[in-house]
Amino acid sequence: MSQARCHLRAALFLAAVSPRGATTGVTARRGLSAWPAPQEPGMEYQDAVRTLNTLQTNAGYLEQVKRQRGDPQTQLEAMKLYLARSGLQVEDLDQLNIIHVTGTKGKGSTCAFTERVLRSYGLKTGFFSSPHLVQVRERIRINGQPISPELFTKHFWHLYHRLEETKDGSSCVSMPAYFRFLTLMAFHIFLQEKVDLAVVEVGIGGAYDCTNIIRKPVVCGVSSLGIDHTSLLGDTVEEIAWQKGGIFKHGVPAFTVLQPDGPLAVLRDRAQQISCPLYLCPPLEALEEGGPPLTLGLDGEHQRFNAALALQLARCWLQQKGHQGLGELKVSRPSVLRQMPLAPVFQPTPHMRHGLRDTEWLGRTQVLRRGPLTWYLDGAHTTSSVQACVRWFRQALHRGQRPSRGPEVRILLFNSTGDRDSAALLKLLQPCQFDYAVFCPNLTEVSSAGNADQQNFMVTLDQVLLRCLAHQQYWSHLAEAQASPDLWSPPSPEPGEPTSSLLASHPPCTHSTSSLVFSCISHALQWISQGRDPVLQPPSPPQGLLAHPVAGSGASVLREAAAIHVLVTGSLHLVGGVLKLLEPALSQ
Repeated sequence: MSQARCHLRAALFLAAVSPRGATTGVTARRGLSAWPAPQEPGMEYQDAVRTLNTLQTNAGYLEQVKRQRGDPQTQLEAMKLYLARSGLQVEDLDQLNIIHVTGTKGKGSTCAFTERVLRSYGLKTGFFSSPHLVQVRERIRINGQPISPELFTKHFWHLYHRLEETKDGSSCVSMPAYFRFLTLMAFHIFLQEKVDLAVVEVGIGGAYDCTNIIRKPVVCGVSSLGIDHTSLLGDTVEEIAWQKGGIFKHGVPAFTVLQPDGPLAVLRDRAQQISCPLYLCPPLEALEEGGPPLTLGLDGEHQRFNAALALQLARCWLQQKGHQGLGELKVSRPSVLRQMPLAPVFQPTPHMRHGLRDTEWLGRTQVLRRGPLTWYLDGAHTTSSVQACVRWFRQALHRGQRPSRGPEVRILLFNSTGDRDSAALLKLLQPCQFDYAVFCPNLTEVSSAGNADQQNFMVTLDQVLLRCLAHQQYWSHLAEAQASPDLWSPPSPEPGEPTSSLLASHPPCTHSTSSLVFSCISHALQWISQGRDPVLQPPSPPQGLLAHPVAGSGASVLREAAAIHVLVTGSLHLVGGVLKLLEPALSQ
């Protein structure tokens, strides 16, 4: 690890002498973990976001949740207290006609499909999701659009001051943590905006999640289940299924997609214990039979499971609220599969078809084509979602094949955070046959001081860079399994070699991918694009990205390539940082 620490020290020195010129060496080293200085609340959006960031106690909050895993009621009682201090009671949330969705893979996409389908019926929708990609206001949407900076700012300060005014000395914690605060804020906004319905995505888990104070949703949904957040939810998919099923409510219909037998049995038992009618969604093919195929706004075969669940949630909501136009039933008698009743098989209505077709959900199976570069963005971060991402990426490459115009290059841009098994995720990505693997933290720039939306006070710069170096080491070990060991010898820095924003590199190997580590997303994209992306242009003067041999030889390859295919995955926060740079309009 001595060589890695050498690279790390070089990167930290680079941050200290960055052209931005606003930081000292100590600030650059510790800037991510230092709280912002107390300031008088302003009325600007960025002031509100900076103050919101002071509530980033997520790491400590999750530790507390782990200790209280067997007692989710403690979490819910705390959230009810915050709700009451904010001026609402749990009963007030019944007015929102909520669709509550949890799962491991695809819950956000399911929510996006559901919201868009119901909006196509002319309904006014609210949508609460997490995390955000570029701006925090993306988490709270009205009619599919993030709330305006002005609306966010107004509601933020109203809620913040209300909670400040109602705290007392007996409270252990006077202000809710980041996600809890945003959940409260979403409820207030949806009520004031008088939405017809609200689609609410669970944060983590289900039973203990702060959104689970919802007592009377109209309908609940569980998307595909898998292993994630094991330290919090449990080590097996059955334990995780028990947590996810915690959103079920007595008498409230719930739907899920086809799951492995173990977790499906857990969901079924969880529902039966509280008399919750749980239905298994038939595949989308059953709904398409006898009619034209459904067109989805989100690419990838796995999105068909999410769309099938979304159609059932939307139809059930419409039925519960007495709406017409539910789609003609194809099967008159209920069916049973794996001891669970099947959800209705029906003919999707034109509104449903238009909603599925027009669904947009950035950062999930998203493709951006820019000259010779094609960016494939997918925030997959679990084993099952990365497997789906690999299938989508390879299919997209196959569909986009054209007669050879010259050499093509494949690049992986990857990061992973939390307690996820990065080595396992990287192994799943190997079949994509990348020419280069690039690793960087979820930092748009080395210093995030000017970008409150993407500040993270829960980790230090040292920690995130060392994790990237570990990712590179995992990738190298995978390469060694495919290549002769004597072809691999870590490069030694040449005497007097200039410092660059490139932290570490490995030389090309006959049957392996060359790997590079950069100190931030901006530097990684500058090297990948080589000035060939019409939107992403390199700064002037150059950042010195060509100091390492692999970066230098790779730059020549990239400048001459007829096509460059870049898969960005492993973390939604990484995808968000990339989108911020590739789509500047999202920051406006």
